[in-house]
Amino acid sequence: MTEKVTTLYEAIGGDPAVRALTHRFYALMDSLQEAKNVRAVHPPSLQGSEEKFYEYMSGYLGGPPLYTNKRGHPRLRSRHFVADIGPVERDEWLLCFRRALDETIASQALRDLIWAPVERLAYHMQNKAPDEEQP
Repeated sequence: MTEKVTTLYEAIGGDPAVRALTHRFYALMDSLQEAKNVRAVHPPSLQGSEEKFYEYMSGYLGGPPLYTNKRGHPRLRSRHFVADIGPVERDEWLLCFRRALDETIASQALRDLIWAPVERLAYHMQNKAPDEEQP
């Protein structure tokens, strides 16, 4: 007898939940004054970034591997070297993600499961030291 394993993707509600999370994330980034620095390292239109993040999160949470099917291995850190990501940008990104997560995923337990590795990933993505911050 095989036991069915439920992925985070399934547990949060599948595609509609991932779409809602990633859409809310970018809406917050685009509108919060507290996210102005992380917004500034993105292109003028967030549409492409939102779509890529949706595709990535789909596979990351155990759903269809949309990102890797379209674009290959994510190579997240190397793909983000074009953007200066210091502690300020990292923390603003995390602020937007935390709010989007809290607003779109009902279960605190599921939010906690998603949050911890995403927070570690955000720290890994930092590519600028605090003393390199611009005034």
